[in-house]
Amino acid sequence: MAMSVGAAGGGGRRRRRTKRFQPMSDINMTPFIDVMLVLLIIFMVAAPLLTVGVPLDLPQTRAAPLNIDRQPVTVSINERGEVFIGETRLTDETLVPQLQVAAKQGFEERIYVRAAKKVDYGRVAQIMATITQAGYKKVALVTEPDPKS
Repeated sequence: MAMSVGAAGGGGRRRRRTKRFQPMSDINMTPFIDVMLVLLIIFMVAAPLLTVGVPLDLPQTRAAPLNIDRQPVTVSINERGEVFIGETRLTDETLVPQLQVAAKQGFEERIYVRAAKKVDYGRVAQIMATITQAGYKKVALVTEPDPKS
């Protein structure tokens, strides 16, 4: 009793019926990475434009930048000696009431004073004196880092 070789399936070639194109179970990450890199570049370019306030030419110093967790109250003085909180122009009389509205922590709030290089030193001292006489003890000047260092 001999069996034929082709009948038992041992020696003959059989083709499986498989689909030529099977669904992929992998996610192609390349488009996602491309989109993320484009967004990163957009945000890197747009971030310096998001600084709130009046554009000033700040003096430069070698002081290290401050580490702050939240948006501080910023008083700006432009070249003409005009005073601003954010982008709102103020007079000397309305400075203290507007600071009281902007300072959420009361007199413990840190107040940053930004003044252009060309502003008279007396004007900056006058604004800082007005702020400290109102009761704010944490008043600081803002400068830009020196590019030579």
